[in-house]
Amino acid sequence: MFLGKNPILDIVEACGPSGAIYATITLLTGHGCLYSWFYRSKLRKQYNLEQSPYFPDCAVHCFCEYCALCQEYRELKNHGFDMDIGWQANMEKKGQGGIVPPATQDMMR
Repeated sequence: MFLGKNPILDIVEACGPSGAIYATITLLTGHGCLYSWFYRSKLRKQYNLEQSPYFPDCAVHCFCEYCALCQEYRELKNHGFDMDIGWQANMEKKGQGGIVPPATQDMMR
């Protein structure tokens, strides 16, 4: 049992519905990428990141989903997100102007 803040509960509360949708799509179709590429496009739009002319977001997720998820994780980390404090705490930090975009504006490779 955790004393104080429960990091597992924080993750489940923040990612529960999206994780459930992802898991359901993956179980029913075997293609979780149909859901996860949407967030890559959303991230690209939010930070004005260029898309590769050779591989659109859906192709990146369908052919190498784990690599795409790792890139997105690093991109969020480079934009000041602290993965240890959970999504809600990052949103509060962002609202206070604590997150500053990096100088480079392309998806990390």
